[in-house]
Amino acid sequence: MRLVVDCRYTRIGQHDGISRFTAGIVTELGKRHPLTMLVSDHRQLDMLPDLPWQLVSSPTSIREPLVALQVKKLRPDVVFSPMQTMGSWGRDYKLLLTLHDLIYYENRTPPRDLPAPVRLLWRLYHLAWWPQRMLLNRADQVVTVSETTAGLIHEHHLTDRPVTVVPNAADDLAQPVRPRTRPEGHRLVYMGSYMPYKNVDTLVRAVAALPDHELHLLSRIGRDERARLTRLAPQARLVFHDGVTDAAYAELLSSATALVHASKAEGFGIPLVEAMRLGTPVVVSDIPIFREIGGDAAVYFDAENPESLVAALWSLERAGEWERRSEASIAIASKYTWAASAERLLALIRATVAGNGLRHRRRSR
Repeated sequence: MRLVVDCRYTRIGQHDGISRFTAGIVTELGKRHPLTMLVSDHRQLDMLPDLPWQLVSSPTSIREPLVALQVKKLRPDVVFSPMQTMGSWGRDYKLLLTLHDLIYYENRTPPRDLPAPVRLLWRLYHLAWWPQRMLLNRADQVVTVSETTAGLIHEHHLTDRPVTVVPNAADDLAQPVRPRTRPEGHRLVYMGSYMPYKNVDTLVRAVAALPDHELHLLSRIGRDERARLTRLAPQARLVFHDGVTDAAYAELLSSATALVHASKAEGFGIPLVEAMRLGTPVVVSDIPIFREIGGDAAVYFDAENPESLVAALWSLERAGEWERRSEASIAIASKYTWAASAERLLALIRATVAGNGLRHRRRSR
């Protein structure tokens, strides 16, 4: 079986969510089956495992609808893409596409780093469901990263193809010390972007009501957004890191009272798994995906109500509560590993290829 994995969504220099999913999955897949990675920039190789690769056009290129004509030269039996937008016209191989979430149907502001024409197309694409259906139905199988998103795909009738959950996971930042004891102070950590649906404002307003708490915002942030959050609640103790290394991230999580997240929508929630794996409790908005990931270990609050977050944080002050949440977090996070996800994906890939046998032109050789 000739397997090709689309790695063109890998970021340069630092992973985002889909980039990390790509790297995590392809690393473990490569240990289990020979494969070739597709990249569109040689610099992406710095963020990927040492595996065979092929350079093709960018996924934001005007050539994307016909990228299959380039991929066919590798003569794959099956191609897996961590996105649903991979061009498929003219393909003669099995294709598995991934839909991570449906966030941008309600929150249509596209990522700011995309070119202006792509940002416009992004907005237009999310005005109706039919473009999504058209893309997904061009695949042989559809993959998603959570039961929550799988339910939404079914609810909106987005594809006639089988949908399989291959869970997201998190890298091992460090080994947890067990049993954990509550750290001194009241340090809170937020890891994520500052897009409106992330609802960082609620975090800032809640911390403003907790003068002994300090909120560490770890992701890169623009000057205007930093100034806006500072003005939002001048009395809040905010620490802007503007990006951190994995080592610094692990250290901050390990010394934090909790990871906090007020998002109104997510496809998964890698920061939750990263924190829980280290035994750091998570205090998060009460949305279905966070319930799926955090289970009984997480503390939940109303995303629209900063006072609800304040109450949730105070609940960790009860005797033994922080330690109980910490231990439960480690147990739940252990379910989410790239190895387990790669095993599930490889089984699906093999079943997809075996379902109709190899293509006739292969059998005729």
